[in-house]
Amino acid sequence: MLFRFCLNIFFLTIIIRFLYYKNSKRKDYLFTYYMISLIVFFLCFTLKKYNLDIGMALGLFAIFGIIRYRTDAIPIKEMTYLFIVIGVSVINSLANKKMSYSEILIANTLIIFVLTILEKFWHLKHEVSKKITYGNIENVKPENYSLLKLDLEKKTGLTINRVTIGDLDLLKNTSKVTIYYYNGKP
Repeated sequence: MLFRFCLNIFFLTIIIRFLYYKNSKRKDYLFTYYMISLIVFFLCFTLKKYNLDIGMALGLFAIFGIIRYRTDAIPIKEMTYLFIVIGVSVINSLANKKMSYSEILIANTLIIFVLTILEKFWHLKHEVSKKITYGNIENVKPENYSLLKLDLEKKTGLTINRVTIGDLDLLKNTSKVTIYYYNGKP
């Protein structure tokens, strides 16, 4: 168990700290990714003694899927990384005697290799959103979209990809807008 635990932590650190965090700079998910993966690892390792293997792993994914709908929405990239760290922990804890350590190492390495290709070499941009209370309600009209975007870029200093308009407060002459921009370098 200790060897598999160290192996799991090693590969999770590469995924979470050196691939995810280096590109996203979001500290708020580091704790969550490590703790969920550790709990999944120990839960799976403990329950595998009951020969529940595949069904139990699928049940875990279903449970985390239900939790997903009961919590605040998180961006799709963070949800994907959550699925990856859960998957890696399940692979590392449920591998049985029919699967050699070299096969486990190859599976983990392939996951990291694909993540590295996607993050580093395909230069996938990470789109971030922010909700803002905007004070010029005239620019919220559909025909003034370019003015709205230009004004928000000027006020925030960001290069904005798109803007969505939410609630309007005609008494206060404000609206809730969400701006979308790329985080960091492309």
